[in-house]
Amino acid sequence: MTTPLTQTQRPSLGFVIPFYNEEATLQPLHQQITLVMEEIGQQAYTICFVDDGSRDESWKRVQDLHQLDPSHTTALRFRRNFGKADALQAGFDALDADIIFTLDADLQDDPKEIPSFLAKLEEGYDMVSGWKQVRNDPIDKTLPSKVFNALARAASGVQLNDFNCGFKAYRKEVTNNIQLFGELHRFIPILANAEGFTVGEVAVEHHPREHGVSKYGSKRFLKGLLDLITVVVLTRYLRRPAHIFGGFGILSGSTGFAILAWLSFAKIALGETIGGRPLFFLGILLLLLGVQLLSIGLIAELIIRTTPTNTNRHIETQLSNR
Repeated sequence: MTTPLTQTQRPSLGFVIPFYNEEATLQPLHQQITLVMEEIGQQAYTICFVDDGSRDESWKRVQDLHQLDPSHTTALRFRRNFGKADALQAGFDALDADIIFTLDADLQDDPKEIPSFLAKLEEGYDMVSGWKQVRNDPIDKTLPSKVFNALARAASGVQLNDFNCGFKAYRKEVTNNIQLFGELHRFIPILANAEGFTVGEVAVEHHPREHGVSKYGSKRFLKGLLDLITVVVLTRYLRRPAHIFGGFGILSGSTGFAILAWLSFAKIALGETIGGRPLFFLGILLLLLGVQLLSIGLIAELIIRTTPTNTNRHIETQLSNR
């Protein structure tokens, strides 16, 4: 028979919950997480709410929760809405836990699934992503999500069913080694995989939204498309940017050089006038562009990873459990 872990042997848990105008759901979510912690006998845990510039009474609700349970509740408040990626990064930076969960604040994620994530991590995975196998969302959310998941799988090679699920669990080594911005929170599994971490997946129950309104829209869809390109470039060329810029630079420069070489031959051997020909200017343009791209690649190699994201500058107020 396996001996149960003592509290000192148990990994500490952290929960990052970003929210924007979710005043009706924060207290029930806090209560649900607390009940699950009591059921599994977990004493070392911290719930970190991150207010991404809410304009309703959300921050007041968080202050009340902090007063009721100060030992397990922390909160960060942004000056304005910076986006989910920045909110998650701020939460990751603020927490010092062995395992960190992320949940959406709209009550569509069910904290009762937490033991399933922990069990999957025990199998040896560094990160576990939820899979909303049955989604309770309108088609204007489910259809774009399916498109994104298909594109993300094809572009990254990471075979997950649901990249968009906000319910995830990470070992602290994962959150310590990724930086989020833009819409990159949707592609954390790809970033983690690129760093050499193992990524697993568990099916989770997905509840319909009963409070508030969805923050999904066409602008987010377009941002996601652009960030998919970004994440592919980051994961494939992050440590070797000269390869991507250099590749295009060599192609452009070689084409320009070939054009100018041909025109030079035409002038010298055939006596043709080339000064006013559009092809002459195209050759010069491509050659200069090639030199510039090669230079950008070399400069990028020198400055890579020297400017990490610092979300602390966004925070206006912080409530601590210490």
